[in-house]
Amino acid sequence: MLANANRLTPYLFLAPAVAVMGIALLYPIGYMIYASFLDWNPSQRIGEAEWVGVRNYVNLLGDAAFRESFWVTIKFAAIVVSVEMVLGVGLALLLDRELRGMTILRTVFILPMMIAPIVVGLVWRYMYHPTVGTFNKWLDGMGLSSAPWLSDGNWAFASIVIADVWQWTPFIFILSLAALQSMPKSAMEAARIDGASGWQLIWHIKLPLMLPVLIVTALLRLIDAFKVLEVILVMTNGGPGLSTEILALRISRTASEFRELGYAAAMSNLLLILLLILTIVMFGYTKLTEARAARLAQAREVEVT
Repeated sequence: MLANANRLTPYLFLAPAVAVMGIALLYPIGYMIYASFLDWNPSQRIGEAEWVGVRNYVNLLGDAAFRESFWVTIKFAAIVVSVEMVLGVGLALLLDRELRGMTILRTVFILPMMIAPIVVGLVWRYMYHPTVGTFNKWLDGMGLSSAPWLSDGNWAFASIVIADVWQWTPFIFILSLAALQSMPKSAMEAARIDGASGWQLIWHIKLPLMLPVLIVTALLRLIDAFKVLEVILVMTNGGPGLSTEILALRISRTASEFRELGYAAAMSNLLLILLLILTIVMFGYTKLTEARAARLAQAREVEVT
């Protein structure tokens, strides 16, 4: 009996925290799932809303605006994560050395991700201003014509991509640099002794050893890119047209402007499912990597013995 009580003690201490977290997490999700089956607007209590079943989800399939927002979200996430990975890993490889003032330089690199998204959106919106903005002043100074940064669909999409890359490349940089600095020095020393060049060290030693961290980092950024809202809301509010309206902004507008809470909840659930799939992929890959590392370690122990 005493042994059973000792085994149960940790779970008893954890039970209150688990209960609070379960309620705080599961209740809002359940509320949102239930709301997605209702024709609900802000003037009603949820209990007064009409039950419509899966009609909201069926309507989504024929909603051209929703499909456009979904496509813009996929395109935006794919582009920003790809560019940020290239720039972040490149900067990490470049700065993985002892240089004078490196601590200050690294601090400067991570400043953008410490700024509030609303402020980032405002700063970039003013920089893109057609007459007094920094970029058009530079173009005018070089004798080039001004660019319609936020008034043309393609230019506006490129503008929000640039702003996101500026803010979140430091995230990739920090994790990539940490992965580089945690590498076993023996592998690189052995490669140098064998006559490997700098590029060969990068392609055949550093990048393969960084790959597990890079994949998890890319998945984390991909999940976050699907949820970005404030910067785009401040810069373009989804315009011109629907050229920069990502799914999170479409959900926000559906709930606040169009007052269709049930329809917005259905969109949110689809976005939740998509993010859940990405999260499962991330954790699944992490488990596979850990299992592979354990098998390699076990094989080395057998070889040694």
